[in-house]
Amino acid sequence: MEKKLKRGIILGSITALIAILGLILYFVIPEKGEIIDKEEISEGVKDENIYEYGIPINKYDIQEGIVKRGDFFSTILNKMGISQKEIYDISQISQSVFDVKNIQIGNSYHAYFTKEEQPRLAYWVYEKNDMSMVIYQLIDTVKVSVLDKEVVTTTKYVEVTIQSSLWEDTQKAGVTPLLAIKLSDIYAWSIDFFGLQKGDSFSAVYNEVTCEGKIMDVNEVYYSVFKNSGKEYKCFYFEEEGTVNRYWNEKGESMRKSFLKAPLKYFSRISSGFSYARRHPITRIVRPHTGIDYAAPKGTPVMSIGDGVVVEKGYKGGGGNTVKIKHNSVYTSAYLHLSKYGAGIKAGSRVSQGQIIGYVGSTGASTGPHLDFRIWKNGTPINPLKMESPPAEPISQAHLQQFEQQKRQAAEQASRLQISEIYHEMILAPLGDSI
Repeated sequence: MEKKLKRGIILGSITALIAILGLILYFVIPEKGEIIDKEEISEGVKDENIYEYGIPINKYDIQEGIVKRGDFFSTILNKMGISQKEIYDISQISQSVFDVKNIQIGNSYHAYFTKEEQPRLAYWVYEKNDMSMVIYQLIDTVKVSVLDKEVVTTTKYVEVTIQSSLWEDTQKAGVTPLLAIKLSDIYAWSIDFFGLQKGDSFSAVYNEVTCEGKIMDVNEVYYSVFKNSGKEYKCFYFEEEGTVNRYWNEKGESMRKSFLKAPLKYFSRISSGFSYARRHPITRIVRPHTGIDYAAPKGTPVMSIGDGVVVEKGYKGGGGNTVKIKHNSVYTSAYLHLSKYGAGIKAGSRVSQGQIIGYVGSTGASTGPHLDFRIWKNGTPINPLKMESPPAEPISQAHLQQFEQQKRQAAEQASRLQISEIYHEMILAPLGDSI
């Protein structure tokens, strides 16, 4: 009985399948002599062309090049068979889209030639920058357009522990060094990045901008915690109307202060500290060294740590080329052994915080390129590393409540992203390795 039941089910299924196939054949296969609409067929045919920048590149032979010294729009296109008259007309059409005089040495271009017995230049594409390109259509009708590549912004969370340097350890963690530069700008008034120690660390929530998989920039750092010498520095992003300040500590005080923590932006090391009993490396005489020596490559830009007036500029014996700046009635700073001075720097000129006032050198009594940086408070030398700088104006009372709310949201976002990263490392990463 059971076998008969199974046989019946199988036969019923086959019968149903045959009926369905019959219906399909009836409606789909045309009768003899029936005309089939060509448009209906073409709808199912895929475009076999391969497109790049909207150009069917498989139809053309491609040549790539780089703008070299002495190259111009006219000379490049002329070598590719375009007459001077045509080049003039093209440049006139291009004027409202892109000025051909602005092509830059080192930028790439792509030329697309027709596959004919006598090839003609059909398209010329100039890479204006990493995120946009100018497309010249030179066949049929001349057209000029700018194509902006797709830019993707992703919010990320990262934790990095310092083992050697901020720059190197950030890269080892798989994070763009652009974040290290951004953090050094944000914390420039709070942390001396030349004095980072092994075990210091930071965590940050930030926006990473990519184009075609290439990291282009780091925009806002919404939340960050930097641990340096046992002290924790929290920072929050908040836009307050009427001020240029964007980064604040947890008390609502600006991260900007009257003085930068260090006069060099790029990462180096302290080669000699503040001391009243240092043996001079050349004379071997023990005498005071009331400054901080930063070892850095010759030509590294040196910045003024704050607004002020240049009171001295010139060669000062063992100090070599020197710039001395009076910031206010209390503080004065000096920058020694410079290889050359910044543009427009002279006695009496006003300078602003972060302005380049010279470049690292080895002039005077020096064993190698470095910056000897000094600060006086009320005429007495002080250790620059221990100087406390007053903060700029805090967030106004009118915006304090909004700041507190945004601060909580930033910390919560950091927690969520941190949990997500831990989950990825513990669960998803091992699965990915095993696939």
